[in-house]
Amino acid sequence: MTVSSNSPSVPAIEVRGLRKSFGPVEVLKGIDLTAHEGEVLSILGASGSGKSTMLRCINMLETPDGGDIVVAGEKVAMKPGPHGKSRVADRGQVQRIRSELGMVFQSFNLWSHKTVIENIIEAPIHVQKRSRTEAIEEAEALLAKVGIADKRNHYPSHLSGGQQQRAAIARALAMRPKVMLFDEPTSALDPELVGEVLRVMRSLAEEGRTMLVVTHEMGFARDVSSRVVFLHQGAIEEQGTPQEMFANAKSERFRKFISG
Repeated sequence: MTVSSNSPSVPAIEVRGLRKSFGPVEVLKGIDLTAHEGEVLSILGASGSGKSTMLRCINMLETPDGGDIVVAGEKVAMKPGPHGKSRVADRGQVQRIRSELGMVFQSFNLWSHKTVIENIIEAPIHVQKRSRTEAIEEAEALLAKVGIADKRNHYPSHLSGGQQQRAAIARALAMRPKVMLFDEPTSALDPELVGEVLRVMRSLAEEGRTMLVVTHEMGFARDVSSRVVFLHQGAIEEQGTPQEMFANAKSERFRKFISG
C-alpha cells in the first residue's frame, strides 16, 4: 500500500455510515469504507448487493440518504431534505469533487457523435479550461497507454467493446483524477475482450493509482487488489487482503460466492 508522503493520515476516500434507499428498499445499510492513496479495492458481491449504488453515491451520481463521503480530506456538504433524507448543499463543490473521481461505467458511455479523441479532450477543455493543444497532446499519450493510439479518429461504433472501454478509461484519466472508480468495467464485454481491459487496469494499479473496482473478475481481485471487500444485502460482510479473503475467509457466504 502506498500512502501519500504529503498527508499520510488522510485517506483518498472515506465513507462513513452510508445509507441509500430506493422507495421501500434499503440498498445500503450504513457502509463504512476507507481507501488510502495507492490502494486497489476490489468490491465483490452478488447482483443486488449494493456495489454499484455505493460507487455511484461516492461519485454523487446518486444522492445518499445519510452518512458522510470524504474525498482527499474534504467532506461532501449535505443538508436535510424532505422525508428525512439528505440532499446536496453545494452543487459547485460536488462538481469539483466529481472531477477528481474518474468514473468508468459498464456501458462505456462514450459520445457516439464524437471521435475517440474528441471524447477524451471534451472535459479537460470545457471543465478544466485547459488549452486544446495540451488536451490533445495528453489524449494521444493516454491512447497510446491503453493501446488504441491508431483509433484516435474513429467513432465509438467502429470500435470493439474492449476498445471502447479502453477509450473510456483514457477519457477518465484525462481529467487527472485522484481516484479511479470502475463499475463492472468488463461485464458488458465478450469474453475474449475482457483480458485487454484488465491488462490496462493492472498497469494502472502498478503505477500506484488509487482504484475502487466493482467486479466479478476473481483473478483480478485476487492478483491485483490491495484489499477485497465483500458486500451482502447492502452491508460489508467481510473485507481483507486477497490472501485473507481467498485463502481463509471467515464468511461462509463469501466462500460460497467465490466457489460458485
